[in-house]
Amino acid sequence: MAALLHLSDPHFGTERPHVVEALLRCVAEQAVSVVVISGDITQRARHGQFRRARVFVDRLQEILAGAPVLVLPGNHDIPLFNLPARLLHPFAGFRRAFGADLEPSYEDAQIQIQLVNTVSRWRHTDGVVGAAQVARVAGRLAQARPGQLRVVVTHQPAAVVREADAPDLLHGHAAAIRGWSQAGADLLLGGHIHLPYIHLADTHVVQADGAPARGMWVVQAGTALSSRIRHEAGNSFNLIRYGEAGARVDELIARECVVERWDYIDDDDRFVCRAITPLGLGPGANTT
Repeated sequence: MAALLHLSDPHFGTERPHVVEALLRCVAEQAVSVVVISGDITQRARHGQFRRARVFVDRLQEILAGAPVLVLPGNHDIPLFNLPARLLHPFAGFRRAFGADLEPSYEDAQIQIQLVNTVSRWRHTDGVVGAAQVARVAGRLAQARPGQLRVVVTHQPAAVVREADAPDLLHGHAAAIRGWSQAGADLLLGGHIHLPYIHLADTHVVQADGAPARGMWVVQAGTALSSRIRHEAGNSFNLIRYGEAGARVDELIARECVVERWDYIDDDDRFVCRAITPLGLGPGANTT
């Protein structure tokens, strides 16, 4: 099976150096195909913080023999106090470090990944996804190749498991979940609230025969490297393993997907796999 490494919220400027080294040691032992970092790369969008983040990404790619690393901005990656820069050139620092594309994508025979920039210069922490973004992503999802795992990535969560986190929900999340699920998305990755969890999104969509539409899994990551951890969740990352199950059902490709959550253990100075969650997926596109 192939593997997608899902990191989020490293918040360079508040990173824990020993955790950085532990994560790199851990990743070096894994066969990772592609990496996604789902926002809040820096703490305050400062040049030095972006430089450290770029060094980390370069080290990650060296360890993984050049595997692609897709980086998404978060609300911390645009200036907070420099209002002219925030209004006129909010993503200048991010672009200097990671390139001009704020919504990179990737695909190969086994996976399609689309990153969606939900950061607004007009909002402090909240994120928003617009109708045009929903439609664009849905259009690409509908063109996925047979058997591909179809992944969308936002910074802010599209679904939460605790009422206390509801204020952090992505604006436009209901339309996004409906549109992307109906178009065939399997996973919606995110971060922002530094809390790892997996949740089957309620699409509120029914098929022509009245049956519920296929589900879409919301997979959230904790903060990979930052000292800004929640009391109930420390540093962690997700490793998503995926591939064909080697079977065909009514000419449809059967697929497998498992999410591993790796937690940093302070006493041992290492990451360990603390949870393994198999995800039920709908079959892939018709093979004929």
